[in-house]
Amino acid sequence: WVMLQNIHLMPRWCIELEKKLDAFQVESSNPSFRVILSAEPSAGIPLGILERSIKLTNEPPQGMLANLRRSFALFSKEEFEDKDSKVKAILFALVHFHSLMLERRKFGPMGYNMKYPFSAGDLRDSAQVLYNYLEGSSAVKIPWDDLRYIFGEIMYGGHVVDDWDRRMCQKYLLYFMKDELLDELEMVPYADGKLSWMSPQPGGPHERYAEHLETLPPESPLFFGMHPNAEINFRTVQCDKVFDVLMLLMAGGGGSGEDSAVVSPMAVAEATCNEIIDEVNEKKFPTDDISRSMTEEEKG
Repeated sequence: WVMLQNIHLMPRWCIELEKKLDAFQVESSNPSFRVILSAEPSAGIPLGILERSIKLTNEPPQGMLANLRRSFALFSKEEFEDKDSKVKAILFALVHFHSLMLERRKFGPMGYNMKYPFSAGDLRDSAQVLYNYLEGSSAVKIPWDDLRYIFGEIMYGGHVVDDWDRRMCQKYLLYFMKDELLDELEMVPYADGKLSWMSPQPGGPHERYAEHLETLPPESPLFFGMHPNAEINFRTVQCDKVFDVLMLLMAGGGGSGEDSAVVSPMAVAEATCNEIIDEVNEKKFPTDDISRSMTEEEKG
């Protein structure tokens, strides 16, 4: 078996890969031979590779609650229970911060000035840094400034290139990474009291934190410090995408006139094939004359 990762970064080489796969097919390679590819959606991947592949997609969860569940599930119960109450509280805030950063992307330009590829790897790496930093330190006071810098300038800040987006990331961390988190902290910043969700009491078991996630209030732009009307643009874009897909999948349609009729791709293909057949049927080839002009040897 062969595993090739992030092939979207080498679109030219993907053409060579397709040729090699064709050659292996002609050579009748081992029945157990498999090529496993990973890539982001890209137009540079040849269609031949896509057509012969079994495709699996890993779609990001939709909604704040789904993001929180998935982010928290990255840490096993055994791993979580081994940590002390301070680490658990900071880890929960880190999960919440990660979910906010992911979910802001759906608001488009109101969420970020640019698109950023935040992923679960950022959260896992940040958690590992947190473990190493606190478990290997004998200091009683938590180095909040160091943690904010590592998370905001290196882990997540390494993706962010816009100054205003970086400032927003720093403000979130400035709010979450502080001593109040070790007691009980409001997890919906900048909502002016219109929406509230408190952090769980530190030191509880894994199940208690998981149950606390289910108490999340209904999702609202207030979670992100935005006006409720910010959701209008997001929902409008979402509806446009849904209807665009429906239009592509329509088998046919009609309208008041011939020009307004909606024709499916299959109908267009069928009409084109009929036109070609009609043109071919109208042509008469002088097969008898050609046959008489050929010798027996030419006829075979």
